Amino acid sequence: MTQLTSVIVALKTTTFILGGVITYFAFKAYRRTGSRSLQLLAVGFGVVTLGSMLAGVVDQALVLSRDIALTIESALTVVGFAIIVYSLYAE
Repeated sequence: MTQLTSVIVALKTTTFILGGVITYFAFKAYRRTGSRSLQLLAVGFGVVTLGSMLAGVVDQALVLSRDIALTIESALTVVGFAIIVYSLYAE
């Protein structure tokens, strides 16, 4: 494993942990308040976090190109951010 690969794995792991914590707290706030906006916020952060983790798995564990990993991550980031924007807009 090269030094760059180690850095990428460390960053993806940190992203997964922090994204999971944000998703957890947003979901916890939704459960406490019943707010649809908070539920969507949790889903949005969950999708962004999933995209990052899935891209890391595709890049490191599967025999697929980094272009595919980047495409997966970018697509799920767009979907997740769209859900987050909607959650902030919706009442």
